[in-house]
Formats: sequence, C-alpha cells, structure tokens
Amino acid sequence: MSRVIAIMGESGSGKTTSCRNLDPKSTYIIDADKKGVSWKGWRKQYNTENKNYMKCSDPATIRSIIKNIDEKAKHIKVIVVDTINCIMIDDEMRRSKEKSFDKWMDLATCIWDLVSEAHMYREDLTIVFMAHTQTEINENGYVWTRIKTSGKKLDKIVLESKFTTVLLAKCTDGKYVFETQSNNSTAKSPMGAFETFEIDNDINEVIKALEEF
Repeated sequence: MSRVIAIMGESGSGKTTSCRNLDPKSTYIIDADKKGVSWKGWRKQYNTENKNYMKCSDPATIRSIIKNIDEKAKHIKVIVVDTINCIMIDDEMRRSKEKSFDKWMDLATCIWDLVSEAHMYREDLTIVFMAHTQTEINENGYVWTRIKTSGKKLDKIVLESKFTTVLLAKCTDGKYVFETQSNNSTAKSPMGAFETFEIDNDINEVIKALEEF
C-alpha cells in the first residue's frame, strides 16, 4: 500500500514550496495548475527532458501516469499532484454545457477514484496531493477550514476522509509551517508522528516522519 498525503492551504501558503528539498531524481511532479513550481532553479530540476515533470489536469490521464510510474518507473518514490482543485475545476469547465445531475456525480467520482486508487500502489511510493482551502462559519459561529471542492457531492463524502495525513500550510509571523492536527480545520496526522503542533513546511521531512506508519 502506498502512502498518500494531502497538503492543503490558501494560495501563497507554501504548499508547492514545501517540495523544494525533494530529490528530483526520485520525484515526479504532475502540474495540474500548469504554473510551474516556486523556487529558483526548478526548471533545471523538473522538466520533460528529465522525465519527472508534466503539465496535466485530466483525471484519467493523471491516473494513467501514476499507474505507469508505479509499474515501470521504480526509481520514482514521490509523486506530487499540484493541485487537486485544478483537476476538479478543469473537469467541470470541460463539461460546463452539461446540466444534468449525472455531471456532478461523474465529477465527484473521478476525484474520489483518483484519490482512492492512490492507496493501491507499491509500498515505497508516496503520493502527495496539494489542495486549496476554504474557510466557513457555521450557524453556531464555529470557524473551520477544509479542502475546497467542486459541488455538494464531494462536500458530503468529505475528501479528507481518504487521507490519514492532512497538513494545513500557513504562514505564521513570516515563517511557513504545517499544522499537524485540527485547530478549526480538518488537519490530522497519525498519533505520534509529529512531536509538535506546527512543523517546518518540508515535505521531505514529513515523509521521513511517516515512514513508520
């Protein structure tokens, strides 16, 4: 069973930058946002010539890429999908003229299947899904932050339920960190994985900490 992690946060919260210390030789980035990544020199590290980078937001193609890496590219240990929201939005826009309920069911299913299948690959593979967030206030005045989704169907099934680790990226006093547990959010992590409520936003260190789980 592969390891699957969600990193959620607002735009500019350090989600993509948290991948800066991953080894390009064993990492593959699927750039669904098609905007590149966010540190100096990344173009030399991740590109089509190195066979470790692709711009793609089609869910079926992404599932095919991940399956191919699982079976044929054993040297790849980490796959980053950035972001799952762009996959949802682009799929929705491609079907914008459809008005039926089936469209929303299909949209929810393609994302649910993508995340569900991510757990079924080889044990030495980690798949990281980046996600934007939305913050809401319920009728009792409770504020909470969660992964932003397209359509009520994904809201009902709660995408975070498919992950054992959901980290919230944020900037606190000029320092970029991950929240490891819920604090008015859906952040969570395995018991004992992290010693503190906030950790540095470094995916490489997160993966090391989760190797025992």
